[in-house]
Amino acid sequence: MSKLLHAAQLAGATALLTVCAGQAAAAPLQNKESVAMPAATDTDAHQWLEDVGGDKQLAWVRERNAKSEGELASTPEFKKLEAEILSILDSDAKIPGVYKQGEWFYNFWQDKANPRGIWRRTTLAEYRKASPKWETVLDIDALNKAENENWVWHGAQCLRPAYTRCLIALSRGGADADVTREFDISTREWVKDGYFRPEAKGGVSWIDQDNVFVYTDFGDGTMTTSGYPRVAKLWKRGTPLSAAEVVYEGKPTDMYIAAVHDDTPGFERDFVNNTIAFYNDELYLRGKDGKLTKVDVPNSVEKGVHRQWLSLQPREDWTVGGKTYKGGSYLVANFDDWMAGKRDLTVLFEPTERTSLAGATWTKSHVVLNVLEDVKNKLSVLTPGKDGWKRSEFVGAPAIGTIGVGAVDTDESDALWMTVSGYTTPTTLSLAEIGKKPEVLKTMPTFFDASNQIVEQHFATSKDGTKVPYFIVHKKDLKLDGQNPTLLYGYGGFEISLTPGYSGGIGKGWLEKGGVYVVANIRGGGEYGPRWHRAALKQNRHKAYEDFAAVAQDLIARKITSPKRLGIQGGSNGGLLTGNMLTQYPELFGAVVVQVPLLDMKRYNHLLAGASWMAEYGNPDKPEEWAFIQKFSPYHLFDPAKTYPPTLFTTSTRDDRVHPGHARKMMAKMEAAGKDVLYYENIEGGHGGAANNAQRAHMTALAYTFLWNELNK
Repeated sequence: MSKLLHAAQLAGATALLTVCAGQAAAAPLQNKESVAMPAATDTDAHQWLEDVGGDKQLAWVRERNAKSEGELASTPEFKKLEAEILSILDSDAKIPGVYKQGEWFYNFWQDKANPRGIWRRTTLAEYRKASPKWETVLDIDALNKAENENWVWHGAQCLRPAYTRCLIALSRGGADADVTREFDISTREWVKDGYFRPEAKGGVSWIDQDNVFVYTDFGDGTMTTSGYPRVAKLWKRGTPLSAAEVVYEGKPTDMYIAAVHDDTPGFERDFVNNTIAFYNDELYLRGKDGKLTKVDVPNSVEKGVHRQWLSLQPREDWTVGGKTYKGGSYLVANFDDWMAGKRDLTVLFEPTERTSLAGATWTKSHVVLNVLEDVKNKLSVLTPGKDGWKRSEFVGAPAIGTIGVGAVDTDESDALWMTVSGYTTPTTLSLAEIGKKPEVLKTMPTFFDASNQIVEQHFATSKDGTKVPYFIVHKKDLKLDGQNPTLLYGYGGFEISLTPGYSGGIGKGWLEKGGVYVVANIRGGGEYGPRWHRAALKQNRHKAYEDFAAVAQDLIARKITSPKRLGIQGGSNGGLLTGNMLTQYPELFGAVVVQVPLLDMKRYNHLLAGASWMAEYGNPDKPEEWAFIQKFSPYHLFDPAKTYPPTLFTTSTRDDRVHPGHARKMMAKMEAAGKDVLYYENIEGGHGGAANNAQRAHMTALAYTFLWNELNK
């Protein structure tokens, strides 16, 4: 249930792009004490580029795409790298992740023969084999051919207990907006006169075979200012969508409204979730009579329901029932008792300065806690009993590697999927029963030679003295002469943690060629829990950028690299990060890649989903908030008189989350000033930038080729 609520809360939100660490020797980087700010103005010579699909605008895009292709994609080296990355993405030897529905294990798969993908299933007995036999349920490429469409898979929700009727979401070109169609697995056909939700941001959720919750665009005034559903309704089979009954209606300034049904046998309940902003939501229990009862906890507390349990994660210190609980803790209570007014809570996890909760996974009888300690995973098992909760170690969890766990079937077993990965160690997938040694089922192949690579963790000292961890992957025989081409990646937002993970693309496109790869765990992320995120919100956003600059300075001070050999890359909120590095710290870098970025922070909240991020960045329409926002708005910080490192902007025409106008306008401004800048806009792809593996390989090869060329001059 908590997963459904979390999905509803974050659907269409800026989870954004993420890619897959002794005391620093250098002093903290001293940022400029003051930044000269251009006067705010309503005139923007490049605002015409915000018309996403205009003929003039797309002609502008194609002209710059052609220039970038000519400079980067015409060489044999590029074509070789693109082919190598594509072969990795299309590899049949990748681990096919599965999820259980009834007796079947389902997977969505893309490869060379199935560029848009197939939804397929197998049995556990088959899945244990090196080459399982799969049964195709739905072929998206065949569907596109039959319907003359460009559908991209957005997932399926199937109705228990038979799991034959499914609500399938399909997006045109990879945009967040999608349609929902009802599909019958038993016949492999779309249900005639079945549920159909027209294209919009939103979703549909099963209640039973003849009733669903739907939250979508119902017409004028039914979407929030963030562009997401403002109204949730109950829709009965055989009636038009217009006749659906309103369940909950939020305010226009809310972010996202959703309703879901918890179908756990014996614990069936209906919930409505009103996400007001990121990490600010209300949860309501919906009674049989349609009455809504709010789960009485602060909006900032993350809420989950599993069987009889209510789980709560306060983001700040919280006093309730005469006790104070530390922000970042994981608390549980009996759900019915809490709704009846009791305030008895049990602490299952409390953070320290070095630890945070990465996740809590419920099985039928246990909850498995995944704790980050200095960005390294540790698992433990909590089990409820007559005498309270008992803690034990998770048997078979490795001491090294990024660990992820997920329940196989929370209703029937205590089995878990466990993945283990690292920068140089291919991912393994195991089937783990609580208390037993995990059974390794799948191992990802080795896609690059890591025999001469090592991984380290270091800590840089930021401007205010904060120790900032970062991971570095490099050759064992690395020369500390400042001449190593180094790629520094970061994100720093929305409490998203960057942990080590295996990437064949990074290995083949960067490490195997002799490059150094670095990931910075800067503030704004979730590596140390809510406090690490809150430290870089709104007027404190500059701390994330100071952290990233401190890591860059530390790499230079250690003579791992030098400014002319140091490149950076980031996407979405990470694109805002690299945009600020470009404009505020140009002297530190030799090349900059800015992907699907936010850059114009004066207008971001008026473009697509931008209003949903004001809890993160602030509201530029308020003069007192624009006063600090303009200090991290790259579009306004750009100074045509300054020298900037070579820059590549990439985005997608079909990105309906972060408006492509951000990248377009920044490109136009830098181009007009005669700067060394390239631009590439993929016509499809949504916020991920690509709709299939071929597009992903091309975009990845463009970025790595650009960086390698610039850093090796």
